[in-house]
Amino acid sequence: MAAHATRSHPMTRIGFIGLGIMGSPMASHLAKAGHEVLGHTLNTDAYRRLEADGGRGVGSIAEAVKDAEVVITMLPNHPQVEQVVLGEDGVFAHAPQGALLIDFSTIRPESSIAIAEAGAAAGFRVLDAPVSGGQVGAEQATLSIMVGGTEYDFASATSIFEAVGKTFVHVGAHGAGQVVKAANQLVVGGTYALVAEAIVLMEALGVDAGKGLDALAGGLAGSRILEVKRKTMVAREFTPGFRIDLHHKDMGIIADAARQGDVALPTAALVASLIAAGRAQGHGSLDHSALLKVIENLNGRGEK
Repeated sequence: MAAHATRSHPMTRIGFIGLGIMGSPMASHLAKAGHEVLGHTLNTDAYRRLEADGGRGVGSIAEAVKDAEVVITMLPNHPQVEQVVLGEDGVFAHAPQGALLIDFSTIRPESSIAIAEAGAAAGFRVLDAPVSGGQVGAEQATLSIMVGGTEYDFASATSIFEAVGKTFVHVGAHGAGQVVKAANQLVVGGTYALVAEAIVLMEALGVDAGKGLDALAGGLAGSRILEVKRKTMVAREFTPGFRIDLHHKDMGIIADAARQGDVALPTAALVASLIAAGRAQGHGSLDHSALLKVIENLNGRGEK
């Protein structure tokens, strides 16, 4: 449940940039928690929800952040974050000095570090705080948030994290949040691939995959993915909570991080290939659980 603004967690003026599938419910939770939220996004249809929940949509980044104590970005990738934050008409050009930037986007660790360095030079505090939980987690305010930055800035953002997430952990210095998110996406992608293979195996041998996954979910193979997605995967329902296209981007971040860390991640390479195959097969706009389609196609069991 979202925490309401109290004397210990007072109302905060928030400029929120990026009201997409994830950002829109997150901004609404913050508004409903008692914070003053001014949102800006390219899809102005999202303003209706924000305004219904007590926030306000505005026409520019400058208007959203000019009086903000906290600025939040939730954007698709590092080019958009860098443009919105560092651009000549961006956040650092218009927000008051001393404001805290919380970037909930999933981007390259080196981009988060560069933004934090630029922020420090311009008088801003910065946290990289990518999230896990997909659209369901955003809607239910149960996201897991992995945060890089200083302990002080992490502590000062508690009321923000409480409003949008269930778990929030300070994992290290600037960029560390993005490294942990990369690890998260590796585990998520690998789990989806294995669940997909399990479904194909059971169905090929005449076993009810739904009942089989019910059994797996209660044992050591149990996972949040089996808890949330097993029924929709068996039903071949792939309405996106998190698109294959975005997971493909994340696998690129993992590959770059592995090269930087000088480590071999052979399973990551395989998962990346399966996700790339999903895009090549035309499934990029589907939920990443649609890796099931890729495994079916490998076995000649897909739609004819």
